Amino acid sequence: MIKYIGSKRALLGQVTATVATLLPQGGTVCDLFSGSARVGHALKGQGFRVWSNDHNAYAHTLATAYVQADRERWLERAEVVLAELRTVTPARGWFTKAFCEDARFFHPDNGAVVDAMRDRITALALEPELEAIALVALMEAADRVDSTAGLQMAYMKTWAPRALKPLELRMPDILPGVAGGPCRATHADAVALAPEIEADLVYLDPPYNQHSYLGNYHCWESLVLWDKPETYGVANKRIDVKTRKSAFNSRPGIGPALEAVIGGLKAPNLVVSFNDEGYLSREQLVAMLSTRGEVQVIEIARPRYVGARIGIHSPKGEKVGTVGRLRNVEYLFVVGERRLDLADAA
Repeated sequence: MIKYIGSKRALLGQVTATVATLLPQGGTVCDLFSGSARVGHALKGQGFRVWSNDHNAYAHTLATAYVQADRERWLERAEVVLAELRTVTPARGWFTKAFCEDARFFHPDNGAVVDAMRDRITALALEPELEAIALVALMEAADRVDSTAGLQMAYMKTWAPRALKPLELRMPDILPGVAGGPCRATHADAVALAPEIEADLVYLDPPYNQHSYLGNYHCWESLVLWDKPETYGVANKRIDVKTRKSAFNSRPGIGPALEAVIGGLKAPNLVVSFNDEGYLSREQLVAMLSTRGEVQVIEIARPRYVGARIGIHSPKGEKVGTVGRLRNVEYLFVVGERRLDLADAA
């Protein structure tokens, strides 16, 4: 899967174990801010019926492939599509100019492959789930040869060694369907969707500070939408990064937005992932969640993401700002029908 700040890759065991404790007989889990789709993919792999949602198009595409699409239905056809994409003739186009020449996120040779493959995907007019698998394969292939520290806010002064390797298309890890029924991926605003959710448990991993996922991963948004937007700045971000704002990236907005989500949910079990770099404190979150019942809190100390540890550099190689603390605390706030044994959960 793609490199992703805020990804719960290192915490998957903790998150899935918590869900399994709350739902020992299985059931339906909604991941309302699905991001990289790692959590939904892991839960589907454990047999839960999963509903993943995100308001960004690239995240919805990841969830469509990793949560909604079933291996037994799509694998053979997806292999045929990927085989065809591997035969395209590289052709430099919008992606190469925007992200390999005007900016340097990817080497131009790989950019030309991305342009050609993305145009071919459009021309094939695939069914939504099959198209999502192809797009995720392309996204992940480009991610493996990028020249960044993990965010599309800046790029390396000189090419990262991996950026000089040829782009290689691989089949994403598409999972079999689950016995409980079809999984799904939706593309909606979390506040608006919350009252419509029917699930045994809802997992919330909202944005928690000023860093916009759209701004951090704008290359993927443009790759998926293929709308070739106007761009701005050194990073060549989509122009709509300036206008597509989330209340969760705002200090005054996140509290009311999260309260609206929590208040709208009907699910009997709720797990909220947050961290101590967020706009809301542990005490504020406990108070907010206490309206639903007793709140248990799991704390997990973790290193900060690699970009924070090495710092961000300008195109000239000059370090921008200084590195602060190197570790943070991840929280899981749990409100459910069953109590957790926190000694075992830690």
